[in-house]
Amino acid sequence: MRPQSPRPVAAGSGHANAAPSSSSSSAHPHATPRRQRGPRPACAPTGPSAGSCETVTMPFAPPVPASLPASVEVGLGSGGLPVVRVAGRQGSAEIYLHGAQVTAWTPAGGRPVLWLSATSRFLPDAAIRGGVPICFPWFGAKAGAPSAAAHGFARLTEWEFVDAQEAGDDVVLTFRLGDTPATRASAWPHRFEALYTVTVGTRLALALRITNLEPEAVTFEEALHTYLRVDDVRDVRVAGLEGAPFLDQLAGLTEVPGASEPVRFEAETDRIYLGTDAAATVIDPAGHSVTIEKRESHSTVVWNPWAAKARSMSDFGDEEWTGMVCVETANIRGDLVRLEPGQSHTMTAVLAAVA
Repeated sequence: MRPQSPRPVAAGSGHANAAPSSSSSSAHPHATPRRQRGPRPACAPTGPSAGSCETVTMPFAPPVPASLPASVEVGLGSGGLPVVRVAGRQGSAEIYLHGAQVTAWTPAGGRPVLWLSATSRFLPDAAIRGGVPICFPWFGAKAGAPSAAAHGFARLTEWEFVDAQEAGDDVVLTFRLGDTPATRASAWPHRFEALYTVTVGTRLALALRITNLEPEAVTFEEALHTYLRVDDVRDVRVAGLEGAPFLDQLAGLTEVPGASEPVRFEAETDRIYLGTDAAATVIDPAGHSVTIEKRESHSTVVWNPWAAKARSMSDFGDEEWTGMVCVETANIRGDLVRLEPGQSHTMTAVLAAVA
């Protein structure tokens, strides 16, 4: 990988934003407390679409692979953050280098699958609300470290874009994150390498590979915190988790026996299903059904904030809760990962739209 010369890049569509402020360490791990909204960086519109922006020149270009296929370009996204755009034969996607976060995926001829809040903040020190945030090396609040960022540092750190290849009708991208002085000063101070492979096509495959570079064993939690678009969550079911017990995060992590029916949504829902390797299917009668298959993942998180919590979050529109559900591929709590020196572990999620 070599530095690139400055070059013109297209700025992406903007989203409303909130001025940053500190959040309480006791806040729910999914929630960003509501704060006074203020101005955010925006691009200059040039056409009838509010998302159409003029070409701008970055003060410096982010490091990118030495060569890119024609289906891949690097540009400026919301808030001026670098974004990788994919226009493949069988699917399109956007991935921000901030957190290596996939924020959009649309299979060819299909509908957008991922949900992204219209009020998400796109700032270097903020998490993007929507798409697929990477939670690592802990999930939720970090025990014994009340000031540590919820869900770890991976989603708040700019990753390296190290490779892009076309493989048949798919486009395969690779991103890298290694330990830094900042991560070594965090609540998880270990040496590691994370490689994240994103395969864009008729399916979206996400593979997170963690390697332990320490001379002793390490443990960590991980999750692909997938936000899925639905028409109305009150009409949605999640199948595949029948019979699996779960921890209810709204009841102090009380363990609840598994139910015989698919998950339905009638109120705020925040569940951690442990010891389950099963695929899950979000069944949306309006046509947004999605299956999530997974490998080397033994936890599944299901979340919807409902109305009151949505109103309490600054980066979540008051009425947006009806249009999303999170079904997260994870290894958390009793399913956390332990790696011996030099060992690697790869957790994979594969999303497919269901006709």
